[in-house]
Amino acid sequence: EHTLERSDCNIHYWLGGLGDAPLLVFLHGATMDHRMFDEQVKAFAGEYRLLVWDARGHGASRPLSSGFVLEDCADDLIALLDHLNVKKVVLVGQSMGGYIAQQVYLKYPERVQAIVIIGAINIAFPYAKWEVWTVKATLPLFNIWPYGHFARTVAKSISLKPEVQAYALATINQLTRAEFLTIWKAVTLVISEQGYPRHHIEVPLLLTHGDHDTTGSIRKQAPKWAAYEPDVEYVVIPDAGHNANQDNAPFFNASLHKFLSARVTAG
Repeated sequence: EHTLERSDCNIHYWLGGLGDAPLLVFLHGATMDHRMFDEQVKAFAGEYRLLVWDARGHGASRPLSSGFVLEDCADDLIALLDHLNVKKVVLVGQSMGGYIAQQVYLKYPERVQAIVIIGAINIAFPYAKWEVWTVKATLPLFNIWPYGHFARTVAKSISLKPEVQAYALATINQLTRAEFLTIWKAVTLVISEQGYPRHHIEVPLLLTHGDHDTTGSIRKQAPKWAAYEPDVEYVVIPDAGHNANQDNAPFFNASLHKFLSARVTAG
């Protein structure tokens, strides 16, 4: 375990795998932490260099500043890559991590070798007014919902597997309601403000989600996103919810391995 000191938060990260291989950076979802990629770390450590982190405000990377926005995480990651003297990486982002990956690509495209998305939408696509309203309406709802019941409901909604639901509940319970709302507000800003320029992802893209992912409009939008990009592989993970890489790790790992072998030179 290592830490990178930032002005308002120490970022905790873990490095492993093959030192001279391409670097895979795993970016976890909102309220989760680096452990959501344990099965991927085990599967890919023999072939690639790996980096997992606790994004600011998550896991060991505290405190969470009240003005938190996801762009902060993109800047944190570039500072970390500069610190490690790494020029280009493969970004693997789940949900919130998928939004951070897109922001890194928008701001620092020269640092990105390929992108893997698990259960996230395209932040630059236009959304219907009712979709934007629905996303924004969750904030006051989450504020009044009894927190214990709310945490259990969220944990159950993101996974089909009891052990993954238990992990999700444990990570959510590490946060206060105020911290959860700060993180969720940052996520809703990304998917409702629509201030991002329409663009193509010009690097290889693996777009995935679980076949049972009920989060927002991810399943509905994914085929449209896949059709829009010039260099994309679109894979639906069977028997999996929102945390698809945890729900069906063998299938996800096989899909990722195939993509990396074809599109990212190992070793």
